[in-house]
Amino acid sequence: MTKVSQVMTENPTCCLASDSVSAVVQQMQIHDIGAVPVVSDITSRKLIGIITDRDVALRVVGAGRDSKGTWVADVMTPNPVACHDTDNIDTAIEAMSLHKVRRIPAVDDNGRLVGIVAQADLATRLGNSEKTAEVVEEISKPNAVMLPR
Repeated sequence: MTKVSQVMTENPTCCLASDSVSAVVQQMQIHDIGAVPVVSDITSRKLIGIITDRDVALRVVGAGRDSKGTWVADVMTPNPVACHDTDNIDTAIEAMSLHKVRRIPAVDDNGRLVGIVAQADLATRLGNSEKTAEVVEEISKPNAVMLPR
């Protein structure tokens, strides 16, 4: 059985809720990543949220906000879907599919951020192209929209 710790990117870039969105976007550019976990403080690395490129696009740019004057706390997704680093990778994949997220932070027994699993990690480290394709398909399905009658 493959564990999350075998597939995840260890020690991912993270930020604080008090950081500016502009600073976080710079980190996204430097590291070529689309999501940054938010931690309570750098020492404990307790996971409290996540900010994605989509959050920036919709909640900052789309809302006409200034990224230098907008704080991560104002636009992050609090209490993100996460997995445990000792979970079976199938557990993480199911959570990603169910919640339609492309990345899922991994925490240890103390809720400390220790890694992140992205679709790219599944594609390059899992060695199961069929499983990866299933995950991408599930995550990419649009949510059902109810039209008025």
